[in-house]
Amino acid sequence: MSEVASRPVVDWSLAAATGAFLARGGPVVSREEAGLAVTELRELTVDAEAHVRDLTGLGAGLPLLPGDVVDRPGWVRSAAAGLDALTAKALPPNPAGPLGPVLAGGAGVQTGVVLAFLASRVLGQYDPFGGPDGGGRLLLVAPNVVTAQQALQVPGRDFRLWVCLHESTHRLQFTAVDWLRDYFADEVERLVGGLTSDNDGMTDLLGRLPEALREARRAKADGLVAVGQLLRSPEQREVFDRLLALSTLLEGHADYVMDAVGPSVVPSVETIRARFTERRKGGGLLDRLLRALLGVDAKIRQYAQGAAFTRHVVDRVGMAGFNAVWTSPNTLPTRAEIADPEAWVRRVHP
Repeated sequence: MSEVASRPVVDWSLAAATGAFLARGGPVVSREEAGLAVTELRELTVDAEAHVRDLTGLGAGLPLLPGDVVDRPGWVRSAAAGLDALTAKALPPNPAGPLGPVLAGGAGVQTGVVLAFLASRVLGQYDPFGGPDGGGRLLLVAPNVVTAQQALQVPGRDFRLWVCLHESTHRLQFTAVDWLRDYFADEVERLVGGLTSDNDGMTDLLGRLPEALREARRAKADGLVAVGQLLRSPEQREVFDRLLALSTLLEGHADYVMDAVGPSVVPSVETIRARFTERRKGGGLLDRLLRALLGVDAKIRQYAQGAAFTRHVVDRVGMAGFNAVWTSPNTLPTRAEIADPEAWVRRVHP
């Protein structure tokens, strides 16, 4: 196969334009209600991170900064820019030849469709590679936060602070742990670079992905595990396992923190958590199908697995003992240790 066909690239500007165009509008609310939601989300990120620091002991001395509140098209554009920055080293430049722009454009449109779907569901996100200087950006998607709060029928300020606790934890993970951002970028570069350097590697994986996900659904298996099984080389699987373990840790740690902080600052936290967890399971047939194809259901399971790991370790060795995970890449839990947190305790705290 030609160099052009074996090295697909993404037109990220087209992905951003496509996703922003397809992103649905937000809920119909009054100007006053919309203004209150935007103002509170921006201000509550500062309060939320202060609470997170008190609980975790991370981030002392770092500036407390407000988050950026965006609409759905704004999130799409930011996500596309962040993905572009993250994969810039791993993905080759647009190959020469007449098919190069066509392939890049097709990949851009497909990516834009995925981003448009996710744009109506993401409540917030910390992008360690976002912002004007590429130094990181915390985003809160106001229409989605309002939509979720209305659907759950919970107090507006309580829900907004609860969401901010989660996203501020993600920001603190990357800003307080000085090696994490580069480690994450290097691992992504290894995975994507290994696929694009292998003859037909990325094309072959994408071609086999739909059937693998269908098989995973039929077997009621984890979609992310199915993706990992498609990787051909042991090196690719090892990188994938490390990234999956890291992602599970980051999401679970944030879920643990938001609920641990919650009772003291979010009066309705128990109601919010119960209704939010139930809402994660919902959706119509098409929505559930898309969630399965995009790995969203597997992502939800990550929250539970990572939170269980965090809870067990904190119960056993305290928060200071848990914070040993941030010492270096060598102290991060493996996938096996995520499932068996006591094994991590024995290794790191013998």
